[in-house]
Amino acid sequence: MDENKNAPKHERKTLWQFIKFLLVSGIAGILQIILVNLLCWALADWKAPLPGFLTGIFSASVVGAGNDNWGYVFPFFASNLLANIYGYIQNKKTTFKSDAPAWCFAVYLALMVCLILFSTWLQGVIANALRSTGAELWSALAPTIAAAAAGTFQMAVLFPVEKFVLLKEKKE
Repeated sequence: MDENKNAPKHERKTLWQFIKFLLVSGIAGILQIILVNLLCWALADWKAPLPGFLTGIFSASVVGAGNDNWGYVFPFFASNLLANIYGYIQNKKTTFKSDAPAWCFAVYLALMVCLILFSTWLQGVIANALRSTGAELWSALAPTIAAAAAGTFQMAVLFPVEKFVLLKEKKE
């Protein structure tokens, strides 16, 4: 019976954590969008080929011609990783008030590498589709729209992982 009494309080707390997580994700998303656009602009001429294990994932037929090189993959990967590291640190301190050990951050980074590779691929697919319309506006907005879509996917994965696995609250 006591469990049922605490359920509404626990649900409100989780809702409040989700709202704070959304705010942190929004800030991280803005940071990522700024970084991805700056890096895409700065590295537009970097056409170095990807290593073999990435060429199957980032083939030109899937992510679009010109997106199968470091000049494409690095801006999306780096901007995503930096923004998510900020999000992890901020969520650890303010959203979940966690005292998680350092190994949790290592697990988070490993998860992020997998998640970012998928998201970077997804962004390539979305950006390629938008650029293939031939519309100048869609082409210009492609990195931003692709990053926002991938960020939404990542947020849906990361909230439960951070709340229930990596960033459990401090024991009082």
